[in-house]
Amino acid sequence: MSEFFTIDIHTHILPAEIPRWAQKFGYGGFIHLDHHRDCCARMMIDDRFFREIESNCWDPEVRIKDCKHHKVDVQVLSTIPVLFHYWAKASDAYDTSRFFNDHIASIVNTFPDRFVGLATLPLQSPDLSVKELERCMAMPGMAGIQIGSHVNDWNLNAPELWPVYEAAEKLGACIFVHPWDMMGKENMTQYWLPWLVGMPAETSRAICSMIFGGIFEKFPKLRVAFAHGGGAFPSSIGRIQHGFEVRPDLCAVDSAISPRDSLGKFYFDALVHDPEMLRFLVNLVGPEKIALGTDYPFPLGELQPGKLIRGTEYSYQIKQQMLADTAMDWLGLPSDYFKLYSSLKSKVNG
Repeated sequence: MSEFFTIDIHTHILPAEIPRWAQKFGYGGFIHLDHHRDCCARMMIDDRFFREIESNCWDPEVRIKDCKHHKVDVQVLSTIPVLFHYWAKASDAYDTSRFFNDHIASIVNTFPDRFVGLATLPLQSPDLSVKELERCMAMPGMAGIQIGSHVNDWNLNAPELWPVYEAAEKLGACIFVHPWDMMGKENMTQYWLPWLVGMPAETSRAICSMIFGGIFEKFPKLRVAFAHGGGAFPSSIGRIQHGFEVRPDLCAVDSAISPRDSLGKFYFDALVHDPEMLRFLVNLVGPEKIALGTDYPFPLGELQPGKLIRGTEYSYQIKQQMLADTAMDWLGLPSDYFKLYSSLKSKVNG
């Protein structure tokens, strides 16, 4: 058996046309697209240029062609973090979340063998978030939610967010945590440092907040995955554990569970860009907690999806674990959800 079934849990998408929310809501800060030439668009924040994107960011047919080229069978779709809108009025973020979620659901419904969806929520309003989570989890092919590494002034241990975790656990919704609104970005204006330094720090901030806040004990059935291989967290686990041991008065305030004892209670994507770091991650948590994630279609992602995992010395079974089995477990999908995956597993196990 030489082929793998492959699921990419970390891909971003947005609609080809986004309403001018500023005109509707009466204040700015929202993204719209300027389709200035064929197959390309400028992401604009009001009149300010943010990023150039290509049609693979909005066109599912183009994405499918890319997937076939890179031998990716399924993409898990989530919105671009700049569209979280946690900073906006809650009712307005609720409207934009519904718009983006309906868009993802429509693509999943059209191509159910190619895509699975994650919803975005107006997390500044936990009540509206639970309402939208319940709506989205009733849609075919919507498996969970993507959330930011913090919600304005709330870290992910904030009690205000517990109703969302409770609802996700009850509904069987997986959670994908993605860094955004990077700490210290005002002091890192050169060299793309918010993305290179701030994002890894943000993800570690999110993981530590959930561990020290006891989230994985309060909601033991929650299935949480963290982007970018956990950011700075895996390489800092020794320091984090040591801090827990020498200053329990500061670290063990809300949970007596140590950081190392929390390993295995959450997942990472495999977007680490380095074979040695992937081996470190496998040794730290095991392949059953690592899933392919590429950050498609952005340049800081893995440009040849699955190449890092496929190029390791691991066995076929371990590679398949990271290329799809872990994703299926995290998504909460039955083994026969995708016919090709089910057929492949039957051949391997038979």
